[in-house]
Amino acid sequence: MTEPVESDAVGEPPARGPLRAWIAAHPADIVDLFVYVVVLNLAIQYLPQVISETFTLSLLTAALLKVALEVVLLLKGAVLARLRGATTRPAKTAFALVLWAVAAGSKLVVLWLIDIVFGGAVSLGGFVPVTLLVVVLLMSRAAVRRLLYGTPTAP
Repeated sequence: MTEPVESDAVGEPPARGPLRAWIAAHPADIVDLFVYVVVLNLAIQYLPQVISETFTLSLLTAALLKVALEVVLLLKGAVLARLRGATTRPAKTAFALVLWAVAAGSKLVVLWLIDIVFGGAVSLGGFVPVTLLVVVLLMSRAAVRRLLYGTPTAP
């Protein structure tokens, strides 16, 4: 039997803390985190370069990857919008180079963040393994979102 839930006013839903309210408003992000944990732990199991000393560290690494990749996706989206809006060849070339720099540089930033936050307790290998990991993370995220929401970019 469940206990009655109190509300702030008559007919209004119960008050939620800020974390619970955020989670309720962003279910796709929570699903993404679980997808990242699964993919990361599969990489840890099958790629000798990818190391995490504990499951807790892999969960925290997945959370860090989620935040980092969201920032990278926002940045790439902004650069892509500028690239599509560019009308001259030099501008298109410049934004294409910026897009390439963001794509390549983001992998180095991820490696740097993991090293700063977790030190030697977590290793994602080098540039190639982290690039493969990021590609698989994003493909898995899109596949699960398509499965659950019918679109890879659902809220």
